[in-house]
Amino acid sequence: MKLAFIGSRGVPARYSGFETFYEQLAVRLVERGHEVTVYNRSHFIKDIQGEYKGIRLITLPCIQTKHLETISHTFLSTLHALFQRYDIAYYCIVGNAPLVWIPRLFGTRTLLNVDGTDWAREKWGPFARWYQKTSERIATVTPSAVIADAKAIRARYREGYNAETVFVPYGGNIVTDDASNQLAQWDLTPDEYILYVGRFVPENAIHTLIEAFAGVQTDKKLVVVGDAPYADGYNRQLRSMADERVVFTGYAFGDAYTQLSRHAYIYVQPSAINGTRPALLDQLGFGNCVLVRNSTVNMEVIEDCGTSFDGKDPVNSLREQLQNLIGNPTEVARLKQKSVTRIQNFYNWEKVTDFHEALFRQLLRSKPPVSYDQFMNAQKKTD
Repeated sequence: MKLAFIGSRGVPARYSGFETFYEQLAVRLVERGHEVTVYNRSHFIKDIQGEYKGIRLITLPCIQTKHLETISHTFLSTLHALFQRYDIAYYCIVGNAPLVWIPRLFGTRTLLNVDGTDWAREKWGPFARWYQKTSERIATVTPSAVIADAKAIRARYREGYNAETVFVPYGGNIVTDDASNQLAQWDLTPDEYILYVGRFVPENAIHTLIEAFAGVQTDKKLVVVGDAPYADGYNRQLRSMADERVVFTGYAFGDAYTQLSRHAYIYVQPSAINGTRPALLDQLGFGNCVLVRNSTVNMEVIEDCGTSFDGKDPVNSLREQLQNLIGNPTEVARLKQKSVTRIQNFYNWEKVTDFHEALFRQLLRSKPPVSYDQFMNAQKKTD
């Protein structure tokens, strides 16, 4: 099949979950013999052009502002895609919903991954929130299929818009290789730090984590991995809240990310947005003990393979849970052993890729798509 991935910043993944999703899926699809194109933003990935791990890269510009960057790049990418005769154009981000009908006029099937409640992000003003909410409704009619990365998102679209979506999660990799030595650059010791990974945006609630950690009695450090454009004010706020035990690494990829993850005592996911976080799946695959806010989607992801704190009183509850886990290494070790099984049995990139191949073929044959859990149940019966 001839496939296009449109809407993200591009690959290699250097920013958020959508980029990770596109890279992990695209690389596997190329390995299976499909022709895959990813549209990159020229200002974001400057050093890699033309091709990456067998993926064809189309690099295009955009209007570099918080509100127009995504939609302007997606518009140019869509225009380019019209002349490429793709079988499938896979879009991400609900704000792109007004554009995804255009390739359908030329015979291309389109999918739109709507993610979580993007309109609830604190970075948006009133108009942007209205646009995001309106885009959710538009998303129910413009693509060939709407993708929900969690069952809770599928339920929300069914109840709020009377619209059916296709449930398919992100995947995770089980990573045991840890040959490099990266921790020394941040003066870190294995098992002597708590880890967070994600964008520096208010809805990810890093401020909640730092405030909770300030009251925890421990010599362990808190390592905060990530950054974000258009977030200087929030970045300064976080650093002003942090005590001397908090380490800001900036972005970390490759060996550095692997080693930071593999040697953390626990991983914390405090995000207040109700959507699947690929970083959380990564950490389960790294064999980490994960501590998450008890949102519907987070609890759906971890099941009994992690632990949680109460989002109704996040600072106090998170502080209490951190203190409990620091004082209970036996429980941490137990959850570390369980976490990998969640990736093996369900959030598995190879199985997610199997599903996407089947989904694409269903759409090309104009057959109604099944959801990932139905697909998995059918595979179990076949096995």
